[in-house]
Amino acid sequence: MPRGTLEVVLVSAKGLEDNDFLSSVDPYVILTYRAQEHKSTVQEGAGSNPQWNESFLFTISDSASELNLRIMDKDKFSKDDFLGEATIPLDAVLEEGTFPETAYNVVKDQEFCGEIKVALTFTPERVADHQGYNVEGDSYGHNAEGESYGGWRESSREF
Repeated sequence: MPRGTLEVVLVSAKGLEDNDFLSSVDPYVILTYRAQEHKSTVQEGAGSNPQWNESFLFTISDSASELNLRIMDKDKFSKDDFLGEATIPLDAVLEEGTFPETAYNVVKDQEFCGEIKVALTFTPERVADHQGYNVEGDSYGHNAEGESYGGWRESSREF
């Protein structure tokens, strides 16, 4: 599994269930990858078609291959309502590097209940270049290009 940083740009959602009787839905999103969690801003009064345009970073370092997005409705006087969720497989973006804005189905109780649009960018961790190993070269500590990395020189004198 590649290691690196996943940038998630939370763009918007549409078609969300508007179940508030006295006011419109105040949606926000909880983004989860393994034990890492981020929360978007609450889009007060945005209703069923909120716009976020927010960016979140996750550190990818293990074999988990899904990003989970839980869409919630912020309530002032009661527990926040669950509006639905989307699960995004990450295998393709870890291979390709970038996915443009893409709409993913939002599901609640195994039924379609809207879409959420995100863009994904994976930046692999750079592997450290370990120098000092005489892989190809001569016995004088020079590599194949003639650069010297120090090391022991063989003596041409006999003792």
